Amino acid sequence: MINNVGTLDRGIRVIIGLAFLSVIFLRPDGSRWFGLIALIPLVTAYLSWCPLYTVFGVKTCGCETK
Repeated sequence: MINNVGTLDRGIRVIIGLAFLSVIFLRPDGSRWFGLIALIPLVTAYLSWCPLYTVFGVKTCGCETK
């Protein structure tokens, strides 16, 4: 895996992931599973790699391609 997610993009993903994760604790009804969507931006931020960016050829990391 080659990194394709930059620092600012990672920070935004963490903020969005934590916002979705808060749904688990704030929603008492059956919609709590919606908070599990938080795993997607949190994992992609941790790995600095987004599979959709790979498909579309997007890089926000400023890395040069070899």
